[in-house]
Amino acid sequence: MTNTAGARRGRRPGSPDTRAAILAVARRRFLQEGYHAVTLRSVAAEAEVDLALISYYFRSKKGLFGAALALGANPAEVLAELLEEGDLATLPERVVRQVVAVWDDPVSGPPLLAMLKGAAGDEAFGELVKEAVEREIVERVAALLPGRNARQYAGAFTTVVAGLITSRYLLRLEPVASMSPEEAVRYLAPQVRLALRGPARPPTAPRRPR
Repeated sequence: MTNTAGARRGRRPGSPDTRAAILAVARRRFLQEGYHAVTLRSVAAEAEVDLALISYYFRSKKGLFGAALALGANPAEVLAELLEEGDLATLPERVVRQVVAVWDDPVSGPPLLAMLKGAAGDEAFGELVKEAVEREIVERVAALLPGRNARQYAGAFTTVVAGLITSRYLLRLEPVASMSPEEAVRYLAPQVRLALRGPARPPTAPRRPR
């Protein structure tokens, strides 16, 4: 005879219900433990699925995080694609253009705005978002920048981009809120570039002959 009780044990097969179960576990663990402490392996163990199934559904920890928060577009994944597509010289223009495209989009924009409002209104959720931004955006950009102040410049870069998002989508601050995508690139990309490079050093005064 077949042991039907034993057949029900073990890892769950892939299905929409399985995906939902993984997301439920991931969201709870992210909120309770923070971004860094959660691993794909720990989520797989609690959801009783193979680790490979999580990788199949979500590709990476960034992807799982974005899906757990119901984001149509994950900022960390968007940045990763931008960093892979070109060099740092064109990154400011590409970042501003892509941020506006993603946040203006009627499908991907509202969940991102909901995340921003949730982070501002809930301390625990805000801490989770902060940690994810630091690890997946600040540190990733810092790894590409030269010099000992790379992390400071990466933080400045993130602050300028966050300022664009807050001004345009949360506060609806004019004239930023009404700028076309190309206007946003024209006026804000130079600020992103300055953040990445740091302020220009003042010229050294020539020494006076003694």
